Amino acid sequence: MAIVILPDAQEDLLSLQEYMLDKWSEADWRHAENEIFEKLVRVDTGLLTGAPVQELAAVGIFEYQNVFTSHHKLVYRRLNGDVYVYAMAGHRQDFPTLLMKRLLKI
Repeated sequence: MAIVILPDAQEDLLSLQEYMLDKWSEADWRHAENEIFEKLVRVDTGLLTGAPVQELAAVGIFEYQNVFTSHHKLVYRRLNGDVYVYAMAGHRQDFPTLLMKRLLKI
């Protein structure tokens, strides 16, 4: 099993890093980053299963799930045993808008 962070999610992570380093300390960012990756490892090992993304479940799409850290929402999908990360958003971000932008890119 592997964790694959897709390009858009990588961009999200870099944006979150930039924001947090601007507003918080480097130690705070490192803590948040560790929390993100620890959560993804728990998902990958099967110790944690997220809930379907509410906005997608409302239209019958249930395979995309989300889990939360103390400051972030992570959207992933499990395919053939691997975890594909599609989005990483801060709790203060407008998640429906981020999701819509991602869907329109496809």
